[in-house]
Amino acid sequence: MRQAYEEELKQLNISFFRMGRLVNEAIYKSVQAFVNHDKELAKIVIEEDEKINQMEHDLEQSCIELIALQQPVTTDLRKVITVMKACADLERMGDHAVSIAKSTIRVKGNKRVYEIEELISQMAERVKEMVHSVLDAYTVDDVEQAKAVAEADKKVDQMRRDIHAECIEWIKQDSEVVVGSTDYMLVSTYIERIGDYVTNISEWILYLKTGEIVELNTHHHYPEEN
Repeated sequence: MRQAYEEELKQLNISFFRMGRLVNEAIYKSVQAFVNHDKELAKIVIEEDEKINQMEHDLEQSCIELIALQQPVTTDLRKVITVMKACADLERMGDHAVSIAKSTIRVKGNKRVYEIEELISQMAERVKEMVHSVLDAYTVDDVEQAKAVAEADKKVDQMRRDIHAECIEWIKQDSEVVVGSTDYMLVSTYIERIGDYVTNISEWILYLKTGEIVELNTHHHYPEEN
């Protein structure tokens, strides 16, 4: 009985890690598509999101079945809840990657500001590193690394503020960049929200270790959009 449970839990963790890698790829591709105005790559991100949604659904079902059949308690139950909650955060991160991809498709030959696109690339790179780190922390239950990831999110928040300020300066100087800058601000906000969901996963790693839900985000968690 115990061995079967351990094996199922191991499979859950493998699936979660695979989903995390897919989501990180989606984030990377969506930002690449946006800064390169690559509408074909953006379409691929949107199409591949179906796979991420299916993985989240399958993982959630597996967690519910595991709880029903094995009736785990204390630490074992926390392990299953952590997977279930963290995979929901991954799925939302994938949704924001889709939003970035949709921004790419929507852009109609607006005047580009390469300096801002470079800042967006740097911001996305930092979030990509955060996703990689949080998945590593999750794999080895590393609470300190999880806290460090949440701390790194503050820099992402600052980068979003800098991009918004930069966009406003450009708009004041050149009316032709208004539409493009609006998209830059929107995309930087999506990337910031992805960082917030990474921080949520850090919180679930702490919950797994301590049994307590600790708020690591220094600002509010965003309500879900339709």
